[in-house]
Amino acid sequence: MTTFRELNIDDSIVSALDDKGFTEAFPIQEQAIPLALKGNDIIGQAKTGTGKTLGFGLPVLQELGEHPEDHVQALVVVPTRELAQQVYEDLLFAASHRPDVKIAAIYGGKSYDDQIAALNDGAQIVVGTPGRLLDLNQQHILQLGRVRFVVLDEADKMLDLGFLPDVERIFSKLPDVRQTMLFSATMPGAIVSLSRRFMTHPIHVQVVDPDEGLTQANIDHFVYRAHPLDKDEIIGRILQAEGRGRTVIFTRTKRAASRLADELDDRGFKAVAVHGDLNQDQRERNLNRFRNGEADVLVATDVAARGIDVDDVTHVINHSIPEDEKDYLHRVGRTGRAGKHGIAVTFVDWEDVARWGMINKALDFGQPEPTETYSTSPHLFSDLHIPEAATGRLTASTRSGERRSSRGGQDHGGRGGQGSHDGRRGGRRGNGRGREHGDRDRPHSDRRDDHRSQGGQQGEAKQEQTGEAAKPRRRRRRRGHGQGGEAGQGHGQQTAASAE
Repeated sequence: MTTFRELNIDDSIVSALDDKGFTEAFPIQEQAIPLALKGNDIIGQAKTGTGKTLGFGLPVLQELGEHPEDHVQALVVVPTRELAQQVYEDLLFAASHRPDVKIAAIYGGKSYDDQIAALNDGAQIVVGTPGRLLDLNQQHILQLGRVRFVVLDEADKMLDLGFLPDVERIFSKLPDVRQTMLFSATMPGAIVSLSRRFMTHPIHVQVVDPDEGLTQANIDHFVYRAHPLDKDEIIGRILQAEGRGRTVIFTRTKRAASRLADELDDRGFKAVAVHGDLNQDQRERNLNRFRNGEADVLVATDVAARGIDVDDVTHVINHSIPEDEKDYLHRVGRTGRAGKHGIAVTFVDWEDVARWGMINKALDFGQPEPTETYSTSPHLFSDLHIPEAATGRLTASTRSGERRSSRGGQDHGGRGGQGSHDGRRGGRRGNGRGREHGDRDRPHSDRRDDHRSQGGQQGEAKQEQTGEAAKPRRRRRRRGHGQGGEAGQGHGQQTAASAE
């Protein structure tokens, strides 16, 4: 392995890396840094978790020097808020021995005041998401006319999320003479087209082991066809596997992420959720709890997939399969980082078998048919090294931590246990997945419908209570109230049925 000193990185930056225990460069860094220091435009491709951030960050810091002028000289554009915060923190520690270097994180969901103050203070490096960057630029607060370095991180995801028009507008405001670098785990054809328009003779740096395939060799992949009602039980057992550290669980919808986090918390695990219904402060607070060890299970939608950079994530669980092979790679890339071993478990529902077939073909897994698996299946315990005595719920003596006080004593118990033995016939029914479908990461309008429904039920319940209280005073109408009582019972049955 090559050291950062051997790559001609300045001593002040090397010392900062030494403080974090980073002494040797990863392959993408080893190839990209020398080219970037020469001023070349670069398309850098390597799997998630292999050090792309320092691959572009160190050359930018080095070229800025120890005492850069107080105006924006480097712009790093990323697709998500979480990734913006992560890249900002990585650059911050790399520049920790250069006090005159100022870095600002600019993204939505946070107050404008602090971000404007950082720009007015003379930030030389800006890391941000397209929308907020353009917003501040249109207000003439963020000046892009003297930018020397531009980086598009996770460029393929930026295109997938529909940010291409915003990216084009940002490039139209930049000087013609600049150094441009694109870094991502995957490089579809649209990235090549983008490079032809906005880059000058880019050099494509691709760090992939030809014997490894598209997935990382240090990650073990397990694909199970599981019943929706049995997934919670299976996950509860996986979370008791030998050597299990921090774990990230991906769901398809916001509601599923919130429900699963509450369910796991009720089962005795320290779980937090990150999804689009949480404001930015709540998301960052939960991510910090996960990073500092207060919680060891993070349940997230894909909104967080590009911003989680924790070296000791041992397990990734796909509660539902991703949309395509690119999302699969980014999800499972949360584990096996920095060369460590990781485990990826994917649940495939009956209706998703065809989609899994396409992902399997694209990634050359060699497993077109997922293994039918239940929470009691012997191969589940042997594959993932789960103790034979493990159940889907921690006992009082083995709980990994106290429940969060915010639960307020609510009882969500027993969801997963329903599916552990009687799950074979209901695999295609709606009650297992109906709460998830149609609830993708959308605005809060979805929830207003839920509130209206709940409000209607509460109103009807109040009427029933009023009717019961009125019985002694209105004896002549007892027969009518008897009918109303039956109606109330019927309503209660209907409500219970809908809840199931």
